[in-house]
Amino acid sequence: MNLPENVVCTQNADAVLSEIIKSVKSKVFVLVDENTARHCLPLLPCICSSGATVIEIKSGEQHKNLDTLSIIWSQLSNQGADRKSLFINLGGGVIGDMGGLAASLFKRGIQFVNIPTTLLAQVDASCGGKLAVDFQNFKNEIGIFRNPDKIIVDTQFLKSLPTEQIVSGYAEMIKHSLLVERDYFERISQFNPKEPEWNLLSELVETSIKIKNEFTSADPTEKGLRKMLNFGHTIGHAIESYSFNTDKPLLHGEAVAIGIVCELYLSNHYMGFPIQNLIEVAKIIGMYFKSIRFNVDIYKTLIELMHHDKKNSEGKISFSLVSGFGQYKYDVNCTNEDICQSFSFYNQMNL
Repeated sequence: MNLPENVVCTQNADAVLSEIIKSVKSKVFVLVDENTARHCLPLLPCICSSGATVIEIKSGEQHKNLDTLSIIWSQLSNQGADRKSLFINLGGGVIGDMGGLAASLFKRGIQFVNIPTTLLAQVDASCGGKLAVDFQNFKNEIGIFRNPDKIIVDTQFLKSLPTEQIVSGYAEMIKHSLLVERDYFERISQFNPKEPEWNLLSELVETSIKIKNEFTSADPTEKGLRKMLNFGHTIGHAIESYSFNTDKPLLHGEAVAIGIVCELYLSNHYMGFPIQNLIEVAKIIGMYFKSIRFNVDIYKTLIELMHHDKKNSEGKISFSLVSGFGQYKYDVNCTNEDICQSFSFYNQMNL
């Protein structure tokens, strides 16, 4: 497995970015939120010395929308950005998704660099070229495919994160481990996201990026094989979207972790995924992720949210499921009754 050509894994992001900035013939812009402005900008002195314009937006999925896009575009226009400008996204998945989309549409596209600063963004959101914003409470409803010109991955940025953000990213690593031979699951199951061992984490991040690249390079626009990267996400996205309207919104990885357990249940039911492996994965998730209780009253709402999943066709909810480690099938249609049973199974696991 190889890293994508546009990804650099490094312990010195400033040096890598400095060389990129030197080649730019126009203005440089940096998109941050209040957290990355405080914790991550100081780790990149080349930005300050370059005279780059910093655009700061509010953090959080609730701000990943067209209104915030409009704010970004207004600042680019007002500050004289042109088609030779460089746009740098310094942040997590929200910054990368939204900043990439802003850069891709501004003047029909300017070059942009992603510097992911959360574990979730490093192993998943920053790579693969998916750019989007949420719309009318539906996650990633408006978007395009376009790869960043460069992605700079440096785990030093993760050291300022709260524990729950490391745990959130760990969910995507669990997902990756189900799509390849069991060895990777063995490695990540020995990693404690609540007490990270940083050298090990750097190795695991690079492996997860390579795994994702195997799927995205073979199917850049998600017509087939790449759909497997949505494992855990059909249900996970519905849970995440539902949680936005509650007093306890879930982080993306927290919702995906629940989705993984539910979709492993469906994998067992439809694909014969071994129950002992299901329980093994569920126990790892139960060790680190907060649990919720599914009330029967919300089953119908969650299924309605799933109907907006972009993988669906002909009104049927489509899943990507696994029959074993590294064995999988996409475009599996599951009945509403079985989906509800997966929620009940999660409740019974007492995670």
